[in-house]
Amino acid sequence: MDTKRHLYGFEKLEIWKDSRKFVNMIYEISKDFPYHESRGMTSQIRRSAVSVMANIAEGASRFSKKDFAHYLQISYSSLMEVLSHSYIAHDRHYFDKEKLEIIKTKIYMISNKINALHKSLVKR
Repeated sequence: MDTKRHLYGFEKLEIWKDSRKFVNMIYEISKDFPYHESRGMTSQIRRSAVSVMANIAEGASRFSKKDFAHYLQISYSSLMEVLSHSYIAHDRHYFDKEKLEIIKTKIYMISNKINALHKSLVKR
């Protein structure tokens, strides 16, 4: 089997691709957090970002639209968790206002896509 040509359903979703880029951005930003935060804030913000992407993938793999919509709600909640952690990290001076604004802009874009997809699933 040629695994390079096969894509699972979630891999085709633009929102999943955006979330994947977002996770990598969060990893890049958080790599400069203080060492003493490696099991605290660094871990928390990364796990929250990964959860956004993972719940989109898991939901898309479910057999019902209702289940997928539920996982999108979880994904949205994880996105808000990343935002909350970002404020704390900014307040602790782990990154500057510019990086906070970049994160907020990406969260706004992804949250709008999650909400639009969720609406399309629950309307049917």
